[in-house]
Amino acid sequence: MSKLKRLIEKYCPTGVVFRSLGELEDAGVVALGRGSVISKIDLSACPGEYPVYSSSAAGIGEFGRYGKFMFEDERISWSIDGGGRFFFRDVHRYSVTNVCGWLKVKENNILSTRFLFHALSAAWATKFFDYTKKAHPSVIREEYSVPFPPIEVQQEIVRILDTFTQLTAELTAELTSELTARKKQYKYYREQLLSFEKMGGEVEWKALGDIGEFIRGKRFTKADYVEEGVSVIHYGEIYTRYGVWVDHAFSKVRDDMAGSLRYAEPGDVVLTDVGETVEDVGKAVAWLGDERVAIHDHCYAFRHSMNPKFVSYCMQTQYFIAKKAKHVARTKVNTLLINGFSKVEIPVPFPRDPDKSLAEQARIVAILDKFDVLTNSISECLPREIALRQKQYEHYRDQLLSFPTQEEAVA
Repeated sequence: MSKLKRLIEKYCPTGVVFRSLGELEDAGVVALGRGSVISKIDLSACPGEYPVYSSSAAGIGEFGRYGKFMFEDERISWSIDGGGRFFFRDVHRYSVTNVCGWLKVKENNILSTRFLFHALSAAWATKFFDYTKKAHPSVIREEYSVPFPPIEVQQEIVRILDTFTQLTAELTAELTSELTARKKQYKYYREQLLSFEKMGGEVEWKALGDIGEFIRGKRFTKADYVEEGVSVIHYGEIYTRYGVWVDHAFSKVRDDMAGSLRYAEPGDVVLTDVGETVEDVGKAVAWLGDERVAIHDHCYAFRHSMNPKFVSYCMQTQYFIAKKAKHVARTKVNTLLINGFSKVEIPVPFPRDPDKSLAEQARIVAILDKFDVLTNSISECLPREIALRQKQYEHYRDQLLSFPTQEEAVA
């Protein structure tokens, strides 16, 4: 028999009473309140090291850093706008804004703040997130009821769930560290392989415009997207969905647009001509699909006779990015100046022997592909593992907190 089961049989054999937050507040067990107005202007006027938490549900909900603080104790906070998820705030100096509520346990001998946080998180997960609803303290007083077992039972449940979350955090940190190391190693070998420092005259640096030609795409919008139709690459997808190369398109547009579009052929390298950052501009992906693919007018297809992956890998190097940056117009939107960009050089190994050149390009690509697979495998594994661990935590949390009420136990 588990320790938790023994505790439940000892302390609550006839079930567990459930209490609303309002009942707990009226009994003086908890206090509920709301944060204060803290704006970006306030943060600028009084800079400091103390975190300010706001309505964001991302990460830990931090809004900024401040030179003042409201609390230096253990509390629970939540977003008032839309009834956002709950956050546990351990003992440190911090503030919460007026779009946050806060909860402080006043009677720690009968109620654990960590237990209440787990219980509220479980209850919140069952509710529909309504962005129009305001979760003021007066609202959640009646909105949330939680099990209220004896403190010994609460502490054991907290121990189990916190152990689980700690193991998840450690695994995430380990995977993140491994990913960082692999990316660093990959970048190092990519830069070394594509610098050709030891090849001397067996490599020639040639301008892109001397190697191939640039074909600009034609405009289409997301309103043109359909389930089945013409395969297309939108420039925004190159930042977010594609890597160094791709052999299938994620999006399609209407068939009746086919004649008005422009296409990348198999082996072309597709690159963007706009981006939020200079590095995003000119971001490239080799198109390795069996058929041509339509490209957006903020894309260029670079048509050439080299190994497409080799060209794409060259365009990821720090050397190339630095050269490319000189040909980006920094206006409201960073825009590629294609005439200047076409003068940026990439290395061509064994330029006087096309067969040997392609063989060397393929050799380098094979090495970089292996590093790419190793890096991407853990990149894809990390979010999946985190999501899986979160689901496992939620499953065990819900199981541990599914107490029968006293009425149900009697029945």
